[in-house]
Amino acid sequence: MAKKPKLSGADRKGLLQSGFGSMVLEGASGITTSPVWSKVADAQAGANERILVIVELSGGNDGLNTVIPYADDAYYNARPHLGIRKDKLLRIDDHFGFQRTMAGFERLYKDGKMGLVHGVGYDQPSFSHFSSMAFWQTGAPNSGEAYGWLGRMADAIDPLGHTTNFLVNIDDHQSLAVRSMNHVPLVFDNPDNFTRHIYHDEMAAMSAIDLRGNGSANAAENFLFDIAASANTSEQLVRDAWNAYESPIDYGLVPFGLERVAALIAADFPTKVYYVPYRNNAFDTHVYQGDLHARLWSYTSDHIAAFVEDMERIGRGDDVVVMVFSEFGRRVAENTSLGTDHGTAGPAFVIGKSVNGGQYGGVPSLTDLDDGNLRFTTDYRRIYSTLIQGWMGNNKASSILKDDFSPLPMFASS
Repeated sequence: MAKKPKLSGADRKGLLQSGFGSMVLEGASGITTSPVWSKVADAQAGANERILVIVELSGGNDGLNTVIPYADDAYYNARPHLGIRKDKLLRIDDHFGFQRTMAGFERLYKDGKMGLVHGVGYDQPSFSHFSSMAFWQTGAPNSGEAYGWLGRMADAIDPLGHTTNFLVNIDDHQSLAVRSMNHVPLVFDNPDNFTRHIYHDEMAAMSAIDLRGNGSANAAENFLFDIAASANTSEQLVRDAWNAYESPIDYGLVPFGLERVAALIAADFPTKVYYVPYRNNAFDTHVYQGDLHARLWSYTSDHIAAFVEDMERIGRGDDVVVMVFSEFGRRVAENTSLGTDHGTAGPAFVIGKSVNGGQYGGVPSLTDLDDGNLRFTTDYRRIYSTLIQGWMGNNKASSILKDDFSPLPMFASS
């Protein structure tokens, strides 16, 4: 079990509101730091409590073997070997079912906590992992946009950086999705390794720099002093939050980061957006997909369902929404290697106690195809607009997304 807290919740909250740096530290591709100080503590205290968690399934998830159209014979005609039979899935209605390994998702859906969006994609799709993921992360396909959609949202909601560490990215490198003009994300992977690694002989000098503060007349020197002090404070807060956190909830066989998000939320971190990938192109299932895809969804479904349960346990169930996506789907027909190749549209999921559960978007035809691929029915930026406007309560979705995208009615305010 984790250690008992050394700081009370009020103490931790006070430290967090005092401001600390956003950074990537050792264990996350080296040391890169930049302070984003809290300028107005009252702005944090008065902000809404809503939190958005994005889960990225890297590799291109096969949507047809995730949300299975078992009532459509065209599905089995296209997948004589990979098609999941009706007696080996979890039915959610008279047309669709989940993989049998997705008990967590089945429970969330049947409890009314999941918005399942069909046919999610975009016009002129890319079949490149790198390009398509960049389009999803920026919310701007084929544009060369430099900032992520979450980074632009952070800038729109808090243009002066009043909220310390608005963005947290659980990864070993920073995602383009959280790249921002006015906010520098806090990026870390393993909280226990989230620390500056310095030689013993350097420790006294670094401590002196931390203590000196920003009293120099040289602005550049002050900036570096702030970085040093900020880094020292931030790494300790993350480790304290992680070491203080205890939960009876089982996060599954492969916890890939949401348990770390839970620890920060429980420690009253002021973060509004968390970005968590299931990494290493895991969902790129070109060969012998069947068992591998089932296992991946066992891990993913269990982990996300556990996180939602944990948020309810700590009293934050009403405040947290999770969006789950992949950069593209797979082709309708199975390939000769008993896998599936890069495709276009697929399902996305919006999960949480505050979500109006159900199915959204048109169901793509399995026979009216675009060169063997599904025709998308829901532009993914409609989901982004839904989250920006309906969940985060910001009315600048069209500015953030650089066009108008009608939100889906997933929230009372949508």
